[in-house]
Amino acid sequence: MNAKISILFYAKRAKASTSGLVPIYLRITVDGVRIEISSKRFIMPEKWSQEQCRMTGNSEEARSLNSYLDILKGKVYDAQREIVQEGNLVSAETLKNKLLGTEVKKRMLIPIFQEHNNRMEKLVGKEFAKGTLCRYQTCISHTKEFLKWKFNISDIDIKKIDYTFLNDFEFYLRTEKSCNNNSAVKYLKNFGKIIRICMANGWLEKDPYLNYHSKFNEVTRVFLNEKELQTLINKDFKNERLSLVRDIFLFSCYTGLAYIDTQKLTQDNINLGLDGNKWIFTTRQKTKTTSNIPLLPQAEDIIEKYKKHKICLNSGKLLPVLSNQKMNAYLKEIADLCGINKELTYHIARHTFATTVTLSNGVSIESVSKMLGHKSIKTTQHYAKILDKKVSEDMSNLSNILNLKMNNKKPSQIIGT
Repeated sequence: MNAKISILFYAKRAKASTSGLVPIYLRITVDGVRIEISSKRFIMPEKWSQEQCRMTGNSEEARSLNSYLDILKGKVYDAQREIVQEGNLVSAETLKNKLLGTEVKKRMLIPIFQEHNNRMEKLVGKEFAKGTLCRYQTCISHTKEFLKWKFNISDIDIKKIDYTFLNDFEFYLRTEKSCNNNSAVKYLKNFGKIIRICMANGWLEKDPYLNYHSKFNEVTRVFLNEKELQTLINKDFKNERLSLVRDIFLFSCYTGLAYIDTQKLTQDNINLGLDGNKWIFTTRQKTKTTSNIPLLPQAEDIIEKYKKHKICLNSGKLLPVLSNQKMNAYLKEIADLCGINKELTYHIARHTFATTVTLSNGVSIESVSKMLGHKSIKTTQHYAKILDKKVSEDMSNLSNILNLKMNNKKPSQIIGT
Protein backbone atom coordinates (compact mmCIF):
# COMPACT_ATOMS: atom_id res chain seq x y z
CA MET A 1 0.00 0.00 0.00
CA ASN A 2 1.33 3.50 -0.92
CA ALA A 3 2.19 5.71 2.04
CA LYS A 4 0.32 9.02 2.33
CA ILE A 5 2.90 11.82 2.56
CA SER A 6 2.46 15.53 3.27
CA ILE A 7 5.26 18.10 3.28
CA LEU A 8 5.13 21.46 5.06
CA PHE A 9 7.65 24.26 5.67
CA TYR A 10 7.12 26.59 8.62
CA ALA A 11 8.96 29.26 10.59
CA LYS A 12 9.63 28.03 14.13
CA ARG A 13 9.12 31.22 16.08
CA ALA A 14 9.78 29.54 19.42
CA LYS A 15 13.44 29.23 18.43
CA ALA A 16 14.05 32.85 17.49
CA SER A 17 17.64 34.05 17.90
CA THR A 18 18.67 37.17 19.79
CA SER A 19 18.75 39.00 16.46
CA GLY A 20 15.13 38.02 15.81
CA LEU A 21 15.79 35.46 13.05
CA VAL A 22 13.74 32.24 13.22
CA PRO A 23 14.68 28.83 11.70
CA ILE A 24 12.66 27.32 8.87
CA TYR A 25 11.70 23.70 9.53
CA LEU A 26 10.57 20.94 7.21
CA ARG A 27 7.68 18.87 8.57
CA ILE A 28 7.05 15.47 6.95
CA THR A 29 3.93 13.50 7.84
CA VAL A 30 3.64 9.87 6.69
CA ASP A 31 0.37 8.06 7.45
CA GLY A 32 -0.24 10.37 10.41
CA VAL A 33 3.28 10.10 11.85
CA ARG A 34 5.13 13.43 11.92
CA ILE A 35 8.86 14.27 11.97
CA GLU A 36 10.65 17.61 11.69
CA ILE A 37 14.00 18.51 10.12
CA SER A 38 15.78 21.85 10.19
CA SER A 39 16.29 23.39 6.75
CA LYS A 40 19.40 25.20 8.05
CA ARG A 41 17.89 28.46 6.80
CA PHE A 42 16.69 31.47 8.83
CA ILE A 43 14.27 34.33 8.15
CA MET A 44 12.75 37.38 9.81
CA PRO A 45 9.22 36.29 10.93
CA GLU A 46 7.42 39.12 9.14
CA LYS A 47 8.86 37.95 5.78
CA TRP A 48 7.38 34.45 6.09
CA SER A 49 3.95 33.54 4.66
CA GLN A 50 2.34 30.92 6.88
CA GLU A 51 -0.38 30.28 4.27
CA GLN A 52 1.98 29.79 1.31
CA CYS A 53 4.80 28.25 3.37
CA ARG A 54 7.23 30.51 1.52
CA MET A 55 9.12 33.77 1.88
CA THR A 56 7.09 36.68 0.64
CA GLY A 57 8.16 39.08 -2.06
CA ASN A 58 10.20 38.82 -5.23
CA SER A 59 13.58 39.90 -3.95
CA GLU A 60 16.79 38.02 -4.73
CA GLU A 61 16.77 36.75 -1.15
CA ALA A 62 13.19 35.46 -1.49
CA ARG A 63 13.84 33.77 -4.84
CA SER A 64 17.00 32.09 -3.49
CA LEU A 65 15.33 30.80 -0.30
CA ASN A 66 12.17 29.59 -2.03
CA SER A 67 14.25 27.83 -4.70
CA TYR A 68 16.21 26.09 -1.96
CA LEU A 69 12.98 24.94 -0.27
CA ASP A 70 11.73 23.55 -3.60
CA ILE A 71 14.96 21.59 -3.97
CA LEU A 72 14.59 20.26 -0.42
CA LYS A 73 11.02 19.21 -1.16
CA GLY A 74 12.25 17.38 -4.27
CA LYS A 75 14.81 15.54 -2.16
CA VAL A 76 12.00 14.21 0.03
CA TYR A 77 10.30 12.65 -3.00
CA ASP A 78 13.66 11.35 -4.28
CA ALA A 79 14.23 9.72 -0.90
CA GLN A 80 10.76 8.17 -1.03
CA ARG A 81 11.48 6.74 -4.48
CA GLU A 82 14.83 5.28 -3.36
CA ILE A 83 13.26 3.62 -0.32
CA VAL A 84 10.59 2.01 -2.50
CA GLN A 85 13.18 0.83 -5.05
CA GLU A 86 15.18 -0.75 -2.24
CA GLY A 87 12.10 -2.68 -1.23
CA ASN A 88 11.82 -1.01 2.16
CA LEU A 89 8.83 0.48 3.95
CA VAL A 90 8.36 4.22 3.53
CA SER A 91 7.86 5.81 6.94
CA ALA A 92 8.55 9.17 8.55
CA GLU A 93 11.63 7.67 10.21
CA THR A 94 13.07 6.05 7.06
CA LEU A 95 12.57 9.30 5.15
CA LYS A 96 14.31 11.28 7.87
CA ASN A 97 17.22 8.83 8.00
CA LYS A 98 17.57 8.87 4.23
CA LEU A 99 17.57 12.70 4.08
CA LEU A 100 20.04 13.09 6.94
CA GLY A 101 22.25 10.20 5.83
CA THR A 102 21.82 8.50 9.19
CA GLU A 103 20.20 5.33 7.88
CA VAL A 104 21.66 2.09 9.18
CA LYS A 105 24.43 0.92 6.89
CA LYS A 106 23.34 -2.02 4.80
CA ARG A 107 25.32 -5.22 4.86
CA MET A 108 25.30 -6.69 1.38
CA LEU A 109 25.62 -10.43 0.83
CA ILE A 110 28.18 -10.72 -1.97
CA PRO A 111 31.02 -8.68 -0.35
CA ILE A 112 30.62 -10.74 2.85
CA PHE A 113 30.67 -13.99 0.85
CA GLN A 114 33.68 -12.84 -1.20
CA GLU A 115 35.60 -11.79 1.91
CA HIS A 116 35.03 -15.28 3.34
CA ASN A 117 36.35 -16.87 0.14
CA ASN A 118 39.39 -14.57 0.04
CA ARG A 119 40.33 -15.52 3.59
CA MET A 120 39.78 -19.21 2.86
CA GLU A 121 42.02 -19.00 -0.22
CA LYS A 122 44.91 -17.79 1.95
CA LEU A 123 44.41 -20.78 4.26
CA VAL A 124 44.36 -23.46 1.56
CA GLY A 125 46.86 -26.13 2.52
CA LYS A 126 46.82 -24.97 6.13
CA GLU A 127 43.23 -25.23 7.29
CA PHE A 128 41.31 -25.92 4.09
CA ALA A 129 41.67 -28.18 1.08
CA LYS A 130 41.66 -26.72 -2.43
CA GLY A 131 38.46 -28.65 -3.14
CA THR A 132 36.69 -26.91 -0.25
CA LEU A 133 37.59 -23.50 -1.67
CA CYS A 134 36.34 -24.58 -5.10
CA ARG A 135 32.95 -25.51 -3.63
CA TYR A 136 32.57 -22.08 -2.00
CA GLN A 137 33.66 -20.36 -5.22
CA THR A 138 31.01 -22.31 -7.13
CA CYS A 139 28.47 -21.50 -4.42
CA ILE A 140 29.03 -17.73 -4.68
CA SER A 141 28.76 -18.01 -8.46
CA HIS A 142 25.43 -19.84 -8.14
CA THR A 143 24.28 -17.22 -5.61
CA LYS A 144 25.01 -14.33 -7.99
CA GLU A 145 23.19 -16.09 -10.81
CA PHE A 146 20.23 -16.83 -8.54
CA LEU A 147 19.93 -13.15 -7.53
CA LYS A 148 19.85 -12.18 -11.20
CA TRP A 149 17.36 -14.96 -12.05
CA LYS A 150 14.96 -14.33 -9.17
CA PHE A 151 15.24 -10.60 -8.43
CA ASN A 152 17.17 -9.15 -11.40
CA ILE A 153 19.73 -7.69 -8.97
CA SER A 154 23.46 -8.22 -8.48
CA ASP A 155 23.44 -8.14 -4.67
CA ILE A 156 21.05 -8.17 -1.74
CA ASP A 157 20.81 -6.78 1.79
CA ILE A 158 21.45 -9.72 4.13
CA LYS A 159 18.43 -8.68 6.19
CA LYS A 160 16.24 -9.71 3.27
CA ILE A 161 17.48 -13.30 3.38
CA ASP A 162 14.73 -15.37 4.95
CA TYR A 163 13.13 -18.81 4.83
CA THR A 164 11.50 -18.06 1.47
CA PHE A 165 14.85 -16.96 0.01
CA LEU A 166 16.42 -20.30 1.00
CA ASN A 167 13.56 -22.31 -0.47
CA ASP A 168 13.74 -20.34 -3.71
CA PHE A 169 17.52 -20.79 -3.85
CA GLU A 170 17.14 -24.55 -3.39
CA PHE A 171 14.48 -24.65 -6.12
CA TYR A 172 16.82 -22.71 -8.45
CA LEU A 173 19.70 -25.13 -7.81
CA ARG A 174 17.52 -28.17 -8.47
CA THR A 175 15.86 -26.80 -11.62
CA GLU A 176 18.03 -24.19 -13.34
CA LYS A 177 21.35 -25.78 -12.28
CA SER A 178 20.11 -29.40 -12.45
CA CYS A 179 21.69 -30.20 -9.07
CA ASN A 180 20.75 -33.52 -7.50
CA ASN A 181 19.51 -33.55 -3.91
CA ASN A 182 22.90 -33.92 -2.25
CA SER A 183 24.57 -31.25 -4.39
CA ALA A 184 21.79 -28.77 -3.63
CA VAL A 185 21.99 -29.58 0.10
CA LYS A 186 25.78 -29.07 0.07
CA TYR A 187 25.47 -25.65 -1.56
CA LEU A 188 22.83 -24.61 0.98
CA LYS A 189 25.17 -25.86 3.71
CA ASN A 190 28.00 -23.72 2.29
CA PHE A 191 25.63 -20.75 2.11
CA GLY A 192 24.65 -21.43 5.72
CA LYS A 193 28.22 -20.75 6.83
CA ILE A 194 27.97 -17.23 5.41
CA ILE A 195 24.71 -16.73 7.31
CA ARG A 196 26.38 -17.91 10.54
CA ILE A 197 29.12 -15.31 10.00
CA CYS A 198 26.43 -12.63 9.71
CA MET A 199 24.71 -13.91 12.86
CA ALA A 200 27.97 -14.00 14.82
CA ASN A 201 28.72 -10.38 13.88
CA GLY A 202 25.26 -9.22 14.93
CA TRP A 203 24.32 -8.21 11.39
CA LEU A 204 21.31 -10.54 11.41
CA GLU A 205 18.87 -10.85 14.27
CA LYS A 206 16.92 -13.87 13.05
CA ASP A 207 18.45 -17.03 11.59
CA PRO A 208 16.71 -17.78 8.25
CA TYR A 209 17.74 -21.43 8.65
CA LEU A 210 15.69 -21.77 11.85
CA ASN A 211 12.79 -23.57 10.16
CA TYR A 212 14.62 -24.66 7.03
CA HIS A 213 15.34 -28.38 6.78
CA SER A 214 17.19 -30.39 4.17
CA LYS A 215 18.56 -33.89 4.24
CA PHE A 216 21.29 -35.77 2.42
CA ASN A 217 20.21 -38.89 0.58
CA GLU A 218 22.33 -41.86 1.55
CA VAL A 219 24.80 -42.66 -1.23
CA THR A 220 26.04 -46.18 -1.90
CA ARG A 221 29.80 -46.04 -1.52
CA VAL A 222 31.81 -47.73 -4.25
CA PHE A 223 34.76 -49.91 -3.21
CA LEU A 224 36.96 -52.64 -4.67
CA ASN A 225 36.12 -56.17 -3.61
CA GLU A 226 38.84 -58.67 -2.79
CA LYS A 227 39.05 -60.02 -6.33
CA GLU A 228 39.31 -56.54 -7.88
CA LEU A 229 41.90 -55.47 -5.33
CA GLN A 230 44.01 -58.54 -6.08
CA THR A 231 43.71 -57.91 -9.82
CA LEU A 232 45.02 -54.39 -9.29
CA ILE A 233 47.92 -55.65 -7.17
CA ASN A 234 48.96 -58.32 -9.69
CA LYS A 235 48.63 -56.18 -12.83
CA ASP A 236 51.97 -55.58 -14.56
CA PHE A 237 51.92 -52.11 -16.09
CA LYS A 238 54.40 -51.29 -18.84
CA ASN A 239 53.85 -47.59 -18.21
CA GLU A 240 55.83 -46.34 -15.20
CA ARG A 241 53.36 -43.54 -14.51
CA LEU A 242 50.43 -45.97 -14.32
CA SER A 243 52.43 -48.21 -12.00
CA LEU A 244 53.16 -45.24 -9.71
CA VAL A 245 49.51 -44.15 -9.59
CA ARG A 246 48.41 -47.74 -8.89
CA ASP A 247 50.90 -48.03 -6.02
CA ILE A 248 49.84 -44.78 -4.36
CA PHE A 249 46.19 -45.78 -4.74
CA LEU A 250 47.01 -49.12 -3.07
CA PHE A 251 48.79 -47.23 -0.28
CA SER A 252 45.47 -45.57 0.57
CA CYS A 253 43.69 -48.92 0.25
CA TYR A 254 45.92 -50.13 3.12
CA THR A 255 45.88 -46.93 5.20
CA GLY A 256 42.44 -45.40 4.55
CA LEU A 257 43.97 -41.97 3.97
CA ALA A 258 42.21 -39.50 1.68
CA TYR A 259 44.10 -37.96 -1.24
CA ILE A 260 45.03 -34.70 0.50
CA ASP A 261 46.19 -36.51 3.64
CA THR A 262 48.34 -38.90 1.59
CA GLN A 263 49.84 -36.02 -0.37
CA LYS A 264 51.03 -34.14 2.72
CA LEU A 265 52.64 -37.13 4.49
CA THR A 266 56.30 -36.82 5.46
CA GLN A 267 58.67 -39.09 7.36
CA ASP A 268 57.71 -37.15 10.50
CA ASN A 269 54.28 -38.79 10.32
CA ILE A 270 55.80 -42.26 10.79
CA ASN A 271 56.53 -43.15 14.40
CA LEU A 272 56.45 -46.15 16.72
CA GLY A 273 53.13 -46.86 18.37
CA LEU A 274 52.43 -48.32 21.81
CA ASP A 275 52.86 -51.80 20.34
CA GLY A 276 56.40 -51.01 19.17
CA ASN A 277 55.39 -51.13 15.51
CA LYS A 278 55.34 -48.34 12.93
CA TRP A 279 52.21 -46.20 12.80
CA ILE A 280 51.07 -43.22 10.75
CA PHE A 281 50.15 -40.28 12.98
CA THR A 282 48.36 -37.49 11.14
CA THR A 283 45.48 -35.02 11.27
CA ARG A 284 42.76 -35.17 8.64
CA GLN A 285 42.67 -32.07 6.47
CA LYS A 286 38.89 -32.23 6.10
CA THR A 287 37.77 -32.62 9.72
CA LYS A 288 40.90 -31.72 11.72
CA THR A 289 40.52 -35.01 13.64
CA THR A 290 43.51 -37.19 14.48
CA SER A 291 43.98 -40.35 12.46
CA ASN A 292 46.43 -42.91 13.85
CA ILE A 293 46.92 -45.97 11.64
CA PRO A 294 49.14 -49.03 12.12
CA LEU A 295 51.40 -49.29 9.06
CA LEU A 296 50.58 -52.54 7.27
CA PRO A 297 53.45 -54.31 5.44
CA GLN A 298 51.84 -53.59 2.05
CA ALA A 299 51.82 -49.84 2.74
CA GLU A 300 55.34 -49.90 4.18
CA ASP A 301 56.64 -51.67 1.05
CA ILE A 302 55.23 -48.86 -1.12
CA ILE A 303 56.94 -46.22 1.04
CA GLU A 304 60.21 -48.12 0.75
CA LYS A 305 59.82 -48.44 -3.04
CA TYR A 306 59.56 -44.68 -3.56
CA LYS A 307 61.80 -43.27 -0.84
CA LYS A 308 64.50 -42.37 -3.39
CA HIS A 309 62.09 -41.02 -6.00
CA LYS A 310 63.19 -37.54 -7.13
CA ILE A 311 59.88 -35.96 -6.09
CA CYS A 312 60.24 -37.39 -2.58
CA LEU A 313 63.87 -36.31 -2.32
CA ASN A 314 63.11 -32.76 -3.51
CA SER A 315 59.91 -32.21 -1.53
CA GLY A 316 60.54 -34.23 1.61
CA LYS A 317 57.20 -35.97 1.07
CA LEU A 318 56.70 -39.65 1.77
CA LEU A 319 55.25 -40.45 -1.66
CA PRO A 320 55.40 -38.88 -5.16
CA VAL A 321 51.71 -38.01 -5.30
CA LEU A 322 50.50 -36.40 -8.54
CA SER A 323 47.70 -33.84 -8.68
CA ASN A 324 44.27 -35.18 -7.79
CA GLN A 325 43.07 -34.49 -11.33
CA LYS A 326 45.92 -36.48 -12.88
CA MET A 327 45.55 -39.31 -10.35
CA ASN A 328 41.87 -39.72 -11.20
CA ALA A 329 42.53 -39.53 -14.94
CA TYR A 330 45.13 -42.32 -14.73
CA LEU A 331 42.91 -44.39 -12.41
CA LYS A 332 40.20 -44.48 -15.09
CA GLU A 333 42.77 -45.86 -17.52
CA ILE A 334 43.96 -48.36 -14.90
CA ALA A 335 40.40 -49.58 -14.30
CA ASP A 336 39.98 -50.24 -18.04
CA LEU A 337 43.27 -52.14 -18.26
CA CYS A 338 42.35 -54.25 -15.22
CA GLY A 339 38.82 -54.95 -16.39
CA ILE A 340 37.36 -53.26 -13.30
CA ASN A 341 33.87 -52.14 -14.26
CA LYS A 342 33.73 -49.24 -11.80
CA GLU A 343 34.44 -45.53 -12.12
CA LEU A 344 37.71 -45.63 -10.23
CA THR A 345 38.57 -42.45 -8.33
CA TYR A 346 41.16 -41.93 -5.62
CA HIS A 347 38.57 -41.76 -2.84
CA ILE A 348 37.49 -45.34 -3.60
CA ALA A 349 40.77 -46.40 -1.96
CA ARG A 350 39.50 -45.05 1.36
CA HIS A 351 36.22 -46.93 0.93
CA THR A 352 38.15 -50.09 0.07
CA PHE A 353 40.19 -49.81 3.26
CA ALA A 354 37.02 -49.45 5.32
CA THR A 355 35.26 -52.42 3.73
CA THR A 356 37.41 -55.02 1.98
CA VAL A 357 40.62 -54.51 3.96
CA THR A 358 39.34 -53.97 7.51
CA LEU A 359 35.65 -54.64 8.27
CA SER A 360 35.53 -57.71 6.02
CA ASN A 361 38.52 -59.13 7.88
CA GLY A 362 37.02 -58.75 11.33
CA VAL A 363 38.45 -55.39 12.41
CA SER A 364 35.94 -53.79 14.78
CA ILE A 365 33.89 -50.87 13.54
CA GLU A 366 35.19 -48.79 16.47
CA SER A 367 38.80 -49.34 15.36
CA VAL A 368 37.98 -48.60 11.73
CA SER A 369 36.20 -45.39 12.74
CA LYS A 370 39.23 -44.30 14.76
CA MET A 371 41.68 -45.02 11.94
CA LEU A 372 39.51 -43.20 9.39
CA GLY A 373 39.36 -40.17 11.68
CA HIS A 374 35.56 -40.08 11.68
CA LYS A 375 34.00 -37.70 14.19
CA SER A 376 31.05 -40.03 14.63
CA ILE A 377 30.80 -43.80 14.36
CA LYS A 378 27.54 -43.23 12.45
CA THR A 379 29.65 -42.27 9.45
CA THR A 380 31.53 -45.57 9.64
CA GLN A 381 28.32 -47.53 10.00
CA HIS A 382 27.48 -46.74 6.37
CA TYR A 383 30.30 -49.10 5.39
CA ALA A 384 28.91 -51.80 7.66
CA LYS A 385 25.54 -51.44 5.91
CA ILE A 386 27.28 -51.98 2.58
CA LEU A 387 28.81 -55.20 3.89
CA ASP A 388 25.45 -56.35 5.27
CA LYS A 389 24.02 -55.92 1.79
CA LYS A 390 26.94 -57.87 0.35
CA VAL A 391 26.39 -60.67 2.87
CA SER A 392 22.72 -60.74 1.91
CA GLU A 393 23.58 -60.97 -1.80
CA ASP A 394 26.15 -63.70 -1.18
CA MET A 395 23.72 -65.73 0.93
CA SER A 396 21.02 -65.28 -1.70
CA ASN A 397 23.40 -66.63 -4.34
CA LEU A 398 24.28 -69.52 -2.05
CA SER A 399 20.60 -70.27 -1.53
CA ASN A 400 20.07 -70.37 -5.29
CA ILE A 401 23.00 -72.75 -5.73
CA LEU A 402 21.75 -75.05 -2.97
CA ASN A 403 18.24 -75.04 -4.40
CA LEU A 404 19.63 -75.92 -7.81
CA LYS A 405 21.58 -78.83 -6.34
CA MET A 406 18.54 -80.02 -4.42
CA ASN A 407 16.39 -79.92 -7.54
CA ASN A 408 18.90 -82.06 -9.43
CA LYS A 409 18.85 -84.81 -6.77
CA LYS A 410 16.40 -87.67 -6.48
CA PRO A 411 13.98 -87.62 -3.53
CA SER A 412 15.73 -90.62 -1.98
CA GLN A 413 19.06 -88.75 -2.08
CA ILE A 414 17.57 -85.71 -0.38
CA ILE A 415 16.22 -87.64 2.63
CA GLY A 416 19.27 -89.87 2.80
CA THR A 417 17.61 -93.25 2.11
